[in-house]
Amino acid sequence: MQCHCKLLIYLFAVILHVEEYNPWWLNEPDPFYEKWAESKVKWIPSVIEEFSFEPYALHFFIGPRQVGKTTTLKIIIHNLLKTRDPRSIFYYSCDELLDYRELGEILDNYLSARREWGIESSIIFLDEITFVNEWYRALKSRIDRGLFSKDVIVVTGSASLELMAGKERFPGRRGFGKDIYMMPLSFREYLLNFSKLEIQGAKIDNLNELMKKIKANTLFSKTISIFFEKYLKTGGFPIPIKEYFERGKVTHVSQKTYLDWLKADWIKAGKSENYMKEIISYLLEAGTVPVSWHTISKNTSISSPHTVREYIELLENLLVLKVLYWTSPSGQIDYRKSKKIIFIDPFLYQIFSSYTKVEVNETVVVEATVAAHLARVKSVYYWKNKTEVDVVILDGKPLGFEVKWTRRPKFGRKPIQTYVLGKNQIPLFLASLITQ
Repeated sequence: MQCHCKLLIYLFAVILHVEEYNPWWLNEPDPFYEKWAESKVKWIPSVIEEFSFEPYALHFFIGPRQVGKTTTLKIIIHNLLKTRDPRSIFYYSCDELLDYRELGEILDNYLSARREWGIESSIIFLDEITFVNEWYRALKSRIDRGLFSKDVIVVTGSASLELMAGKERFPGRRGFGKDIYMMPLSFREYLLNFSKLEIQGAKIDNLNELMKKIKANTLFSKTISIFFEKYLKTGGFPIPIKEYFERGKVTHVSQKTYLDWLKADWIKAGKSENYMKEIISYLLEAGTVPVSWHTISKNTSISSPHTVREYIELLENLLVLKVLYWTSPSGQIDYRKSKKIIFIDPFLYQIFSSYTKVEVNETVVVEATVAAHLARVKSVYYWKNKTEVDVVILDGKPLGFEVKWTRRPKFGRKPIQTYVLGKNQIPLFLASLITQ
């Protein structure tokens, strides 16, 4: 009788998860995918091309909240269903799991079920795993027992440091797995998806080639500039993009949706919303002026610079902002000097400006957008002495970029080789820059 009860409980658990997360097992459509497919404004994320499904593999798929990671997974699953047994594809959203024990139970339920079905190799998607306490323990113990030796596991998360720290616990256990990053649409991706232009592009590694592509794209300067103004309103996040192209504007609902997700992450990380709001307010007021932890502490009710640093690091780990450290003309980095702190997407400035009631100058947003795009492909810094270089990348010797959105470009001598980007050049530069 006791064994029979356990079997019933197990079967109930499996059926429950089938219905909620894996409708394809029952030959039913996935509502999430159907909603995407029926949307008038949609695109296929280019990051899909980076996935491979040769076992064994443990992939880490990392990106900010609401950037489209789940949509990407559902598109991948839809494609895989064309050639695989539906029961060999397992998806689970880990948002509501507390710890590795609960995650382990979920995995064991599936492993038991697939044995009954005769499935030998699976593709397992574990979505938003980073807030499951000690999540890596559930995977590591089962990998070490050989339970996933013929499988591909894709683990996703929005808190990059937690995910990457967990990754370090899998030395020699990744197989063909790799780290895959998904960021909001770059301006170039935005253009390729929503304009009819055929934009040429090159990577920053070959600056001469990039300059040639910029020159070629000058033919489309007017259209590129128009789309850049739209990009400054929507950024590269899916919800505001869809709203803008369907309704002609981005509503407060979009801003609230993203802000609510971020607040939930702050609370899960044990941070005070009031402190976070104060810090964000100060960062918006500072714009792209370099600040120190001590300066932020002095201008908020947070008494400890160390606490300020923890809050900034959380936002950076959530891929919300980027810290630019000072570098010398010779490429020597000084982590003690004041830092430039930028948000990684124009839409985040919209959200936080509405949240804090702090108005943000468009010049700040444009400079941050240039820096954030360069940060996708290189480590980014800044230099300041009597003069300043807004963004510096280190690739051999330092290379600087000056962003002049409203002011007339000045071409004075600087100790770092510097390219000056005026208002006409900035959209062209970003349109031509390949970041993936």
